[in-house]
Amino acid sequence: MNNRIAQFAGAVTLLAIGILTGFACTESARQSGGKAQASKPEAAAPTDARPVKVQRFSSVIGLRPEKKDRYNDLHAHPWPEINAMIKKCNIRNFSIYETQLDGKLYLFSYFEYVGDDLEADMAKMAADPKTKEWWQQTDPCQIRLPDTPEGKQWKSIAEVYHLD
Repeated sequence: MNNRIAQFAGAVTLLAIGILTGFACTESARQSGGKAQASKPEAAAPTDARPVKVQRFSSVIGLRPEKKDRYNDLHAHPWPEINAMIKKCNIRNFSIYETQLDGKLYLFSYFEYVGDDLEADMAKMAADPKTKEWWQQTDPCQIRLPDTPEGKQWKSIAEVYHLD
């Protein structure tokens, strides 16, 4: 994976508001075997009945105390173009959390990827001019953590347990 994937993961976490709606529609289609529950006889069922493959990602980064209000305000009012791009890049069930540990602020992100080509979707996201503008607003609010690979903004967190 390229170096922008981890940075993207962090930027994605900045956009938690509005993501769950798209995932709910995808999950509903998956649970019904990909078939539409048509209320009218003329409504056609989707032709793609394959199950949705979900990959889970989480990451962490520091939050500058003096930028906390700015960061939270950005996420209370996310740009519609950013939310749309996240969905277009197959990101669903996205959340971001803030906590304080030992007097320092941290952000934790979680999202699910439901596409077929993560690197291509992340490259599409990184090339988007509005996303680049968003990152110019959010990156200064963050503090890269020690041992974060060079060229990455957020530090990936390994999954050690999952239960659906």
